[in-house]
Amino acid sequence: MSRTTWLVRNELDRERLIDMERRLQPPRRIAFAVLGVALVICGPWLGWWTLIPLALAAGLFKLADARVPLARRPELGMFLAWVGSEVVIAGSVALGGGAGAPTLSWLAIPVVTLSARFSGRGIAAGVAISLVLLLATALGVSAGTVVHDPAIVLTPAALIVAVAILSTALMHSDLEHRNEALFDELTGMLNRKALLTRVREIEQQTSISGEPVAIMLADLDHFKAINDTFGHAAGDLVLRDVAGLMRQQLSAVHFSYRLGGEEFIVLLPGVDRAGAAALAERLRTAVRGGTVDGGHHVTMSCGVAASDPGAGFDYERVFSAADAALYEAKRTGRDRVCGGAGAIPIVA
Repeated sequence: MSRTTWLVRNELDRERLIDMERRLQPPRRIAFAVLGVALVICGPWLGWWTLIPLALAAGLFKLADARVPLARRPELGMFLAWVGSEVVIAGSVALGGGAGAPTLSWLAIPVVTLSARFSGRGIAAGVAISLVLLLATALGVSAGTVVHDPAIVLTPAALIVAVAILSTALMHSDLEHRNEALFDELTGMLNRKALLTRVREIEQQTSISGEPVAIMLADLDHFKAINDTFGHAAGDLVLRDVAGLMRQQLSAVHFSYRLGGEEFIVLLPGVDRAGAAALAERLRTAVRGGTVDGGHHVTMSCGVAASDPGAGFDYERVFSAADAALYEAKRTGRDRVCGGAGAIPIVA
């Protein structure tokens, strides 16, 4: 299964995209409210029907917010939702008079969010789509007006391109600082701060959906011996390679984090205890059979636990159960997966 698409370069990009999408939701709702107020005020001149396309766009994003993050490749759904918002705006402009509509420049608004989500190719594709919709709307409805006064189209086109350039530059700067706050510099995994943010969101979601949520805790066996024998630099390289092996086995809906030291945690929304155990065994096998820097032989112990369907997700309770299972895996010989009531070994 391919883990990347033309919209994201790698799995880290996908994790950043999902994180940014969550951050965009509150300001996006405020932006829709501002546009709605403007349309209400301008209703006597533009027509009250202009509120309908805005409501459609808001509904489209609400649907995407609920469903897209759980998809295998969420970036595709997010991009389709973005394109849908531009199409809705273009349709509203066309009905409002095409090139003569005062809302023509609103096509630049969604462009602001492109660089916050997608790679350079996604940004380029989004800008191209916006420009095509701009020309199609203006020329298709009022070609004569455009021919008489090309500036009507050229100025919003320039605005779209300028917004994309400026927002991309700002986003690159923001990413450098945000990565320091949310991503573990050594392994590239999300860190404890990002974990707590995601936990709160999953707790809210499962209180409605009733889906189970599993936690997998993983700890490298005898890692201290590598540090003591070969030095901390060698240990750092081992951690980096193990994180890479784990990412290869995880899908977009599995959220992996480095808790600190040689301990990792994976959140598994919609996965029960048996599914978590199967995934943990796959990760354990991959690490045992994988190649890490320096040719070191590394094994990993795992503990799994899951919330009950319909009971909601209590992170502290499930984490404690997974931690107890991890302790049991260590106590009974390491290089194994344990979980469930009494931390009974599932796979050894």
